[in-house]
Amino acid sequence: MSSNNPSLQVAVIMRKLRISGPMSQWQPWRWELAEVVMHEPAFGTEPRLLVKNEDEERWLHPAFTVELFRDDAEGYYLNATTPAPCWFVLWRMDEEPTVDEEPIARPAMVTVSYHDAGRWLDAQETVEQVPAPPEVVAWFKAYADEHYQIEPKKRKRPDSFKPLTDRFGNPASVSTGKKFGGGEHG
Repeated sequence: MSSNNPSLQVAVIMRKLRISGPMSQWQPWRWELAEVVMHEPAFGTEPRLLVKNEDEERWLHPAFTVELFRDDAEGYYLNATTPAPCWFVLWRMDEEPTVDEEPIARPAMVTVSYHDAGRWLDAQETVEQVPAPPEVVAWFKAYADEHYQIEPKKRKRPDSFKPLTDRFGNPASVSTGKKFGGGEHG
């Protein structure tokens, strides 16, 4: 299924690192995002091991599409205008052991949108980021510049001008007279 939206093909490199010190008695390895690179046809479509030694493994996960959508232009703008624009990668541990009977970290999605990354984090997903190269930042910034309109800030009306309502939104009033007791004694 193809769309007319601008897109890039990328590959994700995940790194498995040996943990040293006291933590290693509970967890000997940890996974992290290493980098996002432009996809090349020679990468194929299946994950493959690039490096393996006693302290590290690097896995290439090819063929991810990063697509830009008009309704997410603000998310691209927010990323492009930060001091460190980046790729955001959602990844999960495979439930099924696949490599030497151990689970492998698998990227699920790649984006350049702050909003996508925020939604994933709100859903308790694992999301990491790595810097995006200047040419990629220029690509999604140009798209954001074309499709995102910064909304002018609206002046906040002072609370003293707002109608009073109770906690259910019904009109309320304030009186300064006494309602009960305190009448004259004779």
